[in-house]
Amino acid sequence: MADEIRRIDYYYMSVPDKPGEGAHILSILREAGVNLIGISAFPHGARRSQLDLIPEDSALLVRAAKGARFKLSARKSGFLVQGEDRPGAVADFVGRLAHAKINVTSVQAFCSGSNRYGGMLWVKRADLRKAAKALGIG
Repeated sequence: MADEIRRIDYYYMSVPDKPGEGAHILSILREAGVNLIGISAFPHGARRSQLDLIPEDSALLVRAAKGARFKLSARKSGFLVQGEDRPGAVADFVGRLAHAKINVTSVQAFCSGSNRYGGMLWVKRADLRKAAKALGIG
C-alpha cells in the first residue's frame, strides 16, 4: 500500500497543568462530536501546559471551542503522513524536505499497529506550499 500524505490543521491552547484538565477538555470536545486525529500535550511555563489539537474537521473544533469558551490559537498547518511501516519511512519524507531546503519545525511519528505508521510534519507557514510540492501533494 502506498504512503498517504495530506495537509492538516492544528490549534493549541494553554491550559492549567493539573490532574483532570485534559480529560475535561477532551470530554467537552467529544460531546461536541469533534474527532481528533492527533493530540499532544507538554509543560509550557509555570503550572501551564500546551495542548495541541489536530482535528479531522477544523470548523467543528473552532465552533466547539467557541461554545466552551476555550481560547484556541490561530490555525497552524502541517502534514499527516501514513503508510505501511518500514525502516526509514519518515526519513524519506524528512529527506524530501531537506532536499528542498525546508526546515522541519516539528515531527511526531509512531507505529500504529497492524504494520502501519503515522506521523505529523510541521514546517513554517511560509514554507507550506513549497513543502507540499516537495512531498508530492502540491
